[in-house]
Amino acid sequence: MLTNPQARRLFLHAHALTDSPTGPATPQQIGDLIHRIGFVQVDSINTVARAHHMILWSRRNAYRPDTLDRLLAQRQLFEHWTHDASIIPTEFHPQWHHRYQAAESRLKDKWQSWFRPGYEEQFDTILTRIRDEGPLTVSDVGQDEASGKGGWWDWKPSKTALEWLWRTGDLAITRRDAFRKVYDLTERVIPAPHRHQSSDRAQMIDWACNSALDRLSFADPGELRAYWHMITPEEARHWAARSLAQGTIVETALQGANGAEKKTLTRPATLTHTPPEPPTRLRILSPFDPALRDRDRAEFLFGFRYRIEVFVPEAKRQYGYYVFPVLEGDRLIARLDAKARRDKDALHLRALWPEPGITMTKTRQAKLDAELSRLAQFAGLTQVTREDDWLR
Repeated sequence: MLTNPQARRLFLHAHALTDSPTGPATPQQIGDLIHRIGFVQVDSINTVARAHHMILWSRRNAYRPDTLDRLLAQRQLFEHWTHDASIIPTEFHPQWHHRYQAAESRLKDKWQSWFRPGYEEQFDTILTRIRDEGPLTVSDVGQDEASGKGGWWDWKPSKTALEWLWRTGDLAITRRDAFRKVYDLTERVIPAPHRHQSSDRAQMIDWACNSALDRLSFADPGELRAYWHMITPEEARHWAARSLAQGTIVETALQGANGAEKKTLTRPATLTHTPPEPPTRLRILSPFDPALRDRDRAEFLFGFRYRIEVFVPEAKRQYGYYVFPVLEGDRLIARLDAKARRDKDALHLRALWPEPGITMTKTRQAKLDAELSRLAQFAGLTQVTREDDWLR
């Protein structure tokens, strides 16, 4: 059986959250960190810092965004989809050929009904332009197209074509300029050793499940499937059954934060592994932190129900637009609403909601002050300000 304290620490250790976040953050260390946690999600919201940068900063406080830019420019990392847009080690790229093939068959009918017609006719034109002119953005290829009615998915045909060619593997993102994707031919972005498919479907399933289990420590077939979003539920269940029969994984009980138990899969050695005790300092996590990506898993393990309220009307929000989870040791103890006020050179704390049973003692408040100061420095701000009623 995996007790709840053991499970929490195993999971946090796999996500590099039992390590001290102090010390240097060289390109090699950041590359190793991304390999360890699998990927970092990319998101456009920038209330304090973008998600991919905060994920790395929360684990290495010396991290600076230009380090990630350098690794991407050196082609040690590439950007594509896991469960969402993510930055991924380039050595994993051979497995993405299966995703490209699946996307082409899975999205064809959906995209024809979702998007305006005309994008398919642009495939060859766009590929030829990029081949001849070099990398292009959406604005470079869509100048002559009429705007639609607007809205999240009302893309111009040129944008739909670029996204299709990226998702199916003909194009890759060579860089982002002011967060805008810049597309180039995949052959000019992904180095040759990583560009070609190196596994059949069965080998890819084995890689997806094994690599997911290594980064989750324990999981059921649904969680294994969801980690990379590359295989079907049936494929995950078949892999689990075969691995159980071979003895490479075992089934055990997993204890939740409220004492409830459910079945999970793990490696035999995990049952006797003693994970390190995490530092007791506070860490402010990104809402898109990989340790919180699976909201149901986080709720079961930590008793922490977390939902992003970006798309919830303001009057109906329970907490705030973009609220940061707060980790102390192996417990999620609070959620925090903060925003960079660059016109005032300040990180502004709007509110903090401690979890039930958590008291903001003087010691905790001192730890919070220290973490807010670190976050302000990371965001390029010199001070921390607060609402008078910030503690809720």
